[in-house]
Amino acid sequence: MRMSISSSTASKPRHQPVWPDPVELATVVRRLAAGLPLVLPAECDTLQRRLAAVADGQAFLVQGGDCAETFRDLSLDTLSRTMDTLFGTADQLSEAMFRPVVVVARLAGQYAKPRSQPVETRGGVTLPSYMGDAVNGIEFTPEARTPDPYRLAQAYAASGATLNAVRSLLAEAGATGGGRELYVSHEALLLDYERPLVRTDPRTGTRYSGSGHLLWVGERTRAADGAHIEFLSRIGNPLAVKVGPTATADELLALVERLDPDRQPGRLTFIVRMGTDRVRRVLPDLVAKVTAAGARVAWVTDPMHGNTFTAPSGHKARDCAAILDEVTGFFEVHRALGTHAGGLHLELTGSEVTECVGAGVRLGDLSQRYRSACDPRLNRLQAQELARQVSELVTRLGALQLP
Repeated sequence: MRMSISSSTASKPRHQPVWPDPVELATVVRRLAAGLPLVLPAECDTLQRRLAAVADGQAFLVQGGDCAETFRDLSLDTLSRTMDTLFGTADQLSEAMFRPVVVVARLAGQYAKPRSQPVETRGGVTLPSYMGDAVNGIEFTPEARTPDPYRLAQAYAASGATLNAVRSLLAEAGATGGGRELYVSHEALLLDYERPLVRTDPRTGTRYSGSGHLLWVGERTRAADGAHIEFLSRIGNPLAVKVGPTATADELLALVERLDPDRQPGRLTFIVRMGTDRVRRVLPDLVAKVTAAGARVAWVTDPMHGNTFTAPSGHKARDCAAILDEVTGFFEVHRALGTHAGGLHLELTGSEVTECVGAGVRLGDLSQRYRSACDPRLNRLQAQELARQVSELVTRLGALQLP
């Protein structure tokens, strides 16, 4: 695999915490660099082969989990419920599509979030914004909101514990005849966490991230000459990029050149998050031009982020009807172009939260069980209902291009 140009060409990283003590940060970085990788290169290679099938239309991807993991919710019950929800969603879709579904969780590393503003003001008091448990605490106090580099080590430990539990649950399922594969992914936002966890594969000499099987960069950090893309270009893991409605085909082609110069199926996934009012208008040009250029990427829809609104109660919310409409538009675009609608990327939980509207949850219900540390998630019933509706959509439209 050809690797990218020198890191000296990359711009200064965006959306990074301002750590108050560089000595403490250096201590934590050394600790991370000395630790064991959380995932292995061979596992990453297997996932890339699975995603190659997605890119070629032979499989479908379901990627989902928490918007932002929290240390307080680290429990076997929560994990088991989320895994059951993901696999249940995958099973419904696999049956409708007559093809395997690759399951990737937003799990074991999704402890950081970029924020629109670096600070937050309440009642005349201004403090750093909450950037996820790997950086600071959600409580609005000076002590909690001060970035703490030791939280990076805590995130590493929590991710390791989560992966141990995932592997145990998968082994238990396999012992009873229900063998499953589950891969983990997260946004590679905090470079002070990601860089020290890169390891060299002794089989090939290729560098891999040991923090997760699949890493993605978000809409805010996807600049082709940016530090986050530079970091991803130097690792052998399968990669993804979130793509919003302002993206241009030239920008996506530049990302292909940086991240997948050898045009390897499964190497690069574009996760499009347009919003229901723009997906049908913006997406066709992007897909057509990237496909015409010979890029063999997987196209996945994130119907959550472009459909967020603020409810009268003040809660951030999403409407299941809008989520389904964006999925429908995504499938319609690919059907019209003769390309492959490759998957769904969802923020969901197995818990019975009330954060999205629909499937029995009304606007007035949001405050009952709103638990998210950041963005609203589908609950178990809502995820199951979406999977049912997408299955009907596939049957009705023939939305996937069958091989």
